[in-house]
Amino acid sequence: MSTPTTVENLRNPAPREANLPAVEMGFGTLQSFELMQRAAKLLTNSTLVPVAYRAQTEVKEYGKVTGYEDNPNGLSNCVVALNMAQRMGADPLMVMQNLYIVEGRPSWSSQFIIAAINSCGKYSPLRFDLSPATDPEEVTYNATEWQDQPNGRAKKVSVPRKVTVRHQTCVAWAIEKQTGERLESPTISIQMAIDEGWLTKNGSKWMTMPEVMLRYRSAAFFGKLYAPELLMGLQTAEEVTDIVDVHADGSYTVNRTTVDDLRAGPAPAAEVVPATQTSAQPTSPAAQRREPAPANEAKQEQTVASTAQVSAQQKSDSQQDDFAFDESGLIQGIREDLETANSPEEIDLARSAISGVSDEAAKAELNALASRRVRELSGAQESQSQSRQRQATTPPQRRPRGPISAE
Repeated sequence: MSTPTTVENLRNPAPREANLPAVEMGFGTLQSFELMQRAAKLLTNSTLVPVAYRAQTEVKEYGKVTGYEDNPNGLSNCVVALNMAQRMGADPLMVMQNLYIVEGRPSWSSQFIIAAINSCGKYSPLRFDLSPATDPEEVTYNATEWQDQPNGRAKKVSVPRKVTVRHQTCVAWAIEKQTGERLESPTISIQMAIDEGWLTKNGSKWMTMPEVMLRYRSAAFFGKLYAPELLMGLQTAEEVTDIVDVHADGSYTVNRTTVDDLRAGPAPAAEVVPATQTSAQPTSPAAQRREPAPANEAKQEQTVASTAQVSAQQKSDSQQDDFAFDESGLIQGIREDLETANSPEEIDLARSAISGVSDEAAKAELNALASRRVRELSGAQESQSQSRQRQATTPPQRRPRGPISAE
């Protein structure tokens, strides 16, 4: 039954927008996606957002702005940032100003992580226990660098070096309001920074401001352990910047070090597991459903122990043989993809699989092949564009006219 119309409604009609349902930004419906794009387009034209989100970026020469160029990724980055802000219930501008793109990976700033932990309401304000700095001490560490070999290929070798540091440790802690328990992060130390390669990296802030970096890193570990929903699975900008491995041909790989890897101790001794995990050969479903007889349980336990010892002895050899076979096929497949690529995008797709190769020589060879293919495609595209320009500028030739016949 329709709603009756009154004289008051006729005199003061409601706006058309008020009769429409409320639309929220998102990817679910056409209206929500269009609204998100409109908001993102507005933000791309602002100078308050970082450069990665702007529609145009500045072109500088010798420190001066000489022009502007279009940024095709600005609108897409804004849409992703708006979606993250909506899921977190945070301000979009705050998310953009604290979300950095480091080596192609989105990363939170450490200030944002500390602010998110302090404002979530589950913990007391984050505090840090920083130990006093010791006297300067010279520490030897192993640096990895590329060296040319007699066969003409570069090889990664470990070179001992020395650095003078002052040892310190830092622990981030807070009180959980619901239980009153004191929660602490893993202990971050200068020695850990040396072992992980954070302090010895070129341009590292660990040499100039170690106390600040100790606090930032301990806050990041605290957030990963006790408030992962605030980080949404992203690392901090300092972590991504510290852990970068540059290869001889200019390519790079970013290594992820988790808290479990840092806190892991020596591998525990092998334990005798149930017989369901010892058989490496496939069995039929009927055989799997049958239960072993009680009289054969002792014999099966002995078989499990002997099988575990044999597999532990043959683990390295068999695993190495299988891995070498699989890796050779991977290398051959990457090489074929690089040689048959017809665009830089296909080369980038094939190049992303090079990080799965463990052989450093093969990895360097594949990176060199990818660089050569990029240069070849770039040269071919330039020659085609130049030929099109010459054809466009060359005037068309007139057809010669024959003599006029009297007939």
